[in-house]
Amino acid sequence: MLHVGIIGGGAWGTALAVVSRRAGRDVAIWALEPEVVAAINGQHRNPLYLPDVPLDPAITATSDMVQVAKSDIILLVAPAQHVRGVCATIGPHIKAGTPVVICAKGIERGTSALMTDVVAEALPHAAMMVLSGPTFAREVALGLPTAITLGAADQVLGRKVAEAISSPTFRPYLSEDVIGAEVGGAVKNVLAIGCGMADGKGLGANARAALLTRGLAEIVRLALARGGKPETLMGLSGLGDLVLTATSLQSRNYSLGVALGKGQTLEEVLGARRSVTEGVTTAEAVVTLAAKLKVDMPICAAIDRVLNHGAAIDDMLRGLLERPLRDEVDAAVKRK
Repeated sequence: MLHVGIIGGGAWGTALAVVSRRAGRDVAIWALEPEVVAAINGQHRNPLYLPDVPLDPAITATSDMVQVAKSDIILLVAPAQHVRGVCATIGPHIKAGTPVVICAKGIERGTSALMTDVVAEALPHAAMMVLSGPTFAREVALGLPTAITLGAADQVLGRKVAEAISSPTFRPYLSEDVIGAEVGGAVKNVLAIGCGMADGKGLGANARAALLTRGLAEIVRLALARGGKPETLMGLSGLGDLVLTATSLQSRNYSLGVALGKGQTLEEVLGARRSVTEGVTTAEAVVTLAAKLKVDMPICAAIDRVLNHGAAIDDMLRGLLERPLRDEVDAAVKRK
């Protein structure tokens, strides 16, 4: 577990490179942009995504994805909609049993596949894991205290990976519930956009709290339908990540929602950004997956109508408030 390879040179990939190097690993980053590769190697910075964070000179960057694929641990930090393509490229070069840790938070558009589905199909010989939790990349890179979930079916190997990347300020907690950890990380991005819309409209803290808690109920429903555990969603990769992402302007998803609530168009907001806002593409995939599994997710469906089907935010919020009254706790959760 000496060499950590990171696929993705954005803010989160760069922060994880800093984390891995802080833990004493040799680190190589694959980045799409040649200017990012050059800056990391020459200036020991990532000016496009984490401009104010100095990088250890021992962290190297490359445009050769195959080189990174030969590492002892691979952190898969490409945007969710590109994970399948990345896996197709690195698959022939990964040794059997290599830990491949999914760090992307999303659901594949078109197939409604979770990232674990994608990686299991494309890299069946790898040891798949999920790293998910309440993390802003800049704070992680600066060494501010962070706790995160590492979901791994193989707990022995998972512990080795956790030990390989942990430090006094970066603490992974192990979980056997890979699906629960993944679903929490993906759906919270959609809900964060909705919370941002409500705040942009000036609806108040009560409305945001209602969206957070009822949104969490939707996450639990979807995770249960896919075989996850409700208790996982009460932890870092569920409640923790949702609260962080849906309450701070540091969050790309929440800040996008705020801008929409204040009257900007989706095209205006996305056009001014370099980084991917995962919740926009995941919203449609979440709704499609929920329909396949017959899971009721009205908040996510309403947010998707605004993002992808031209619905007005006021109409979306009114529709949610006019839904029939119901029990707070789902029957499926009570049975658990």
